[in-house]
Amino acid sequence: MMLVNCFICLMQGVALASLFFILVSITTFCLETHEAFNVMQNRTEQVVVGNVTREVERREMVTKPILNMVEGVCVVWFTFEFLVRIICCPNKVVFIKNTLNIIDFVAILPFYLEMGLSSLSSKAASDVLGFLRVVRFVRILRIFKLTRHFVGLRVLGHTLRASVNEFLLLIIFLALGVLIFATMIYYAERIGAKPDDPTGSNHTHFKNIPISFWWAVVTMTTLGYGDMYPQTWLGMMVGALCALAGVLTIAMPVPVIVNNFGMYYSLAMAKQKLPKKKKKHNPNPDIPTDSASFGKSETNSHRDSTQSDTCPLAAEESASRNRSGQVQAAILKGQFTQIRGGKKRFLFSVF
Repeated sequence: MMLVNCFICLMQGVALASLFFILVSITTFCLETHEAFNVMQNRTEQVVVGNVTREVERREMVTKPILNMVEGVCVVWFTFEFLVRIICCPNKVVFIKNTLNIIDFVAILPFYLEMGLSSLSSKAASDVLGFLRVVRFVRILRIFKLTRHFVGLRVLGHTLRASVNEFLLLIIFLALGVLIFATMIYYAERIGAKPDDPTGSNHTHFKNIPISFWWAVVTMTTLGYGDMYPQTWLGMMVGALCALAGVLTIAMPVPVIVNNFGMYYSLAMAKQKLPKKKKKHNPNPDIPTDSASFGKSETNSHRDSTQSDTCPLAAEESASRNRSGQVQAAILKGQFTQIRGGKKRFLFSVF
């Protein structure tokens, strides 16, 4: 028992350390863009002009070494964690196909490539180094590693996965609305053009329909940046209709997504509140260990079969009791099933 408790404490310590390095890495990533942590530095490059090779000095902005050191420590921890997990994993194929593990590898690799190419001064190395500095943004993907430590983020991920059809429906509705209202606002604004304007668009922001797409998206999503707005009375009417249609379009699939989130969240909370039961070793799994429950279940099944033969209401009661027992068993396993008309449909598994 003491060994088990020590192992649990060790796992909790590793989880807290991983969470700490994730937060430090994300903070470092954000601070690297601040002017206070950037300095100007002269860099020498070799430029070939004809048959002559010349050295050219260029000024570039680099990050202060302290942040690079912090990032290096974080990468060393992530590399150690990644190697330990892949070594201890019994199924390497499943480990490689996991999305979070792919994110871990992609976020670690650019640091080592940049460190290896920083000492080279060739043109090709400089180009690759510049590309790696651009793709530093993949480090922000480490925030998805937090899903291993927070149940709420896992619930959100399952909700988004279960609501793919609703999101596709929302995108289709928005695409149709954007196309319709962008076309309407373009022609509505051209009606108010001056007679001496051959293009018919000097008085308005809506020069063409593709530019109007931006206005339609911003209006339907109720953002309203104000960079583009109608200036004719007919265009204002189209804008009002676009805003109302956007509110209705977004409001239709949202309740389904909210219901999915509530269902997943309630199941996750119920899973956490369940007491952890110790598994007892049963040398003969065919024979139940609890003789009292076995006799009770056998008696209940005999009684249910006898009552169902004589009374239809008793049969319905027995079927409903069996369905409730299946739901309770599914909740104990961390799964949820929906039973309609005697058919069981698997919905999800939180853990």
